[in-house]
Amino acid sequence: HVGDVYVVNTVAGKDFVKDPGLHRTLLGDGLACATAGFLGGPPVTTYSEVTGAMVLTKVTDPTVIRIAAVTGIVFSVVGKVSALLKSIPSAVLGGIMLLLFGTIAAAGIANMVNHQVDMSKTRNIIIVSLTLTLGIGGAVISFGEFSMAGIGLAAIVGVLLNLVLPQDKD
Repeated sequence: HVGDVYVVNTVAGKDFVKDPGLHRTLLGDGLACATAGFLGGPPVTTYSEVTGAMVLTKVTDPTVIRIAAVTGIVFSVVGKVSALLKSIPSAVLGGIMLLLFGTIAAAGIANMVNHQVDMSKTRNIIIVSLTLTLGIGGAVISFGEFSMAGIGLAAIVGVLLNLVLPQDKD
């Protein structure tokens, strides 16, 4: 959530950490997850796909994003619209997903450039390359019935590498 908010900050050119505040965005995310669980839905994520769409369309107005969210909810409960959306060929949806998730990765890299992350340091190259490869490459780690893959696995590996790999001495 925090990483997504920072990338959305960069894409929108605004500081959502200050206004409305990270505590409010976390609360909203938590309420959305709790509501989804209460209604019998799966765990939810909030920003990654939206960030990709924002980068592609250049539309960052929160009102437009809210309208899109409400439209998505309505589409999901109207059977005829759901059937229409299911008629879209999987190759088309796959292409859209490639574009969206590639755009998310590019927005993350742009965020590192904007914050002047020194990519000449081996430590930073290792963290970025492993995180991207695990997140995009479909790696899966399994322990018995538990498994983790994709963006979740990449995020945990990125945080762990950031904590474990030694910093350069000045």
